[in-house]
Amino acid sequence: MDIFYALLPAIFWGSLVLVNVKIGGGPYTQTLGTTLGALLFSIGLYIYDPVHLDMKTIIIGLISGFFWVLGQGGQLKTIDVMGVSKTLPISTGMQLVATTLFGAFIFNEWNSGKSVTLGIIALVLIVTGVIFTSIKGKNEKDDGKGNLKKGILILLVSTFGYLVYVVIVRLFGIDGWDVLLPQGIGMVIGGIVLTAKHKPFNTYALKNILPGLIWAAGNMFLFISQDKVGVATSFTLSQMSVVVATLGGIFILKEHKTKRQLVFISIGIILIIISAVLLGISKS
Repeated sequence: MDIFYALLPAIFWGSLVLVNVKIGGGPYTQTLGTTLGALLFSIGLYIYDPVHLDMKTIIIGLISGFFWVLGQGGQLKTIDVMGVSKTLPISTGMQLVATTLFGAFIFNEWNSGKSVTLGIIALVLIVTGVIFTSIKGKNEKDDGKGNLKKGILILLVSTFGYLVYVVIVRLFGIDGWDVLLPQGIGMVIGGIVLTAKHKPFNTYALKNILPGLIWAAGNMFLFISQDKVGVATSFTLSQMSVVVATLGGIFILKEHKTKRQLVFISIGIILIIISAVLLGISKS
């Protein structure tokens, strides 16, 4: 049952972008709607289990939520350019590299020979996996839906947003459960600030509240599973969301892939999964 809880974030987060795309509305409207859903969920949790909020927790939560919007918004914009099945493996790989290097050099997580060895192997596997998932079909042109260079540039900004969202809470030693409400408020503020000029306030924004609830549920189960299976294992299993999202993009959203691409995407996903497991072992 503990492992089941630890797998729930992967299921929720992997299905998040699929629901976003199915609902529609464009990346800016999807981003705003998702933040509204996350805020509603965090308000519900706070009413159910009130926590003490000091000024540091509120400020860090607001900053964390704001940068999450930068990460999620960039990911949705890249999906609009390259599709789910190509975007998610690359995005996941970039996030793993960024958080691993930050953990190694800032949090000193590579504090043994085993950690260094496994970490380096994992990084090589991630880069290889990302390259495999981005391989074009033989006759594929670099058009508006397959502009890899444009997508990578957007994902670099997105990865920075996700990195700040994740590490700033730990950097200031704040409990993840305490930060949920101010984080949700920061997400909505970020959503409004970063999307307002694109006029995202429409019925699609309301519909995209559902993905926000899905994301927040995954976030909640991540904190629950950390107490049951440990931080390293829960983080590792949450990265399996790339499998759900990538396969969902191919089989649910019907994103066209050649047999050659499917083979390379499958290999790339496996390599990224192996790397996540190695990173989990290196931190345990």
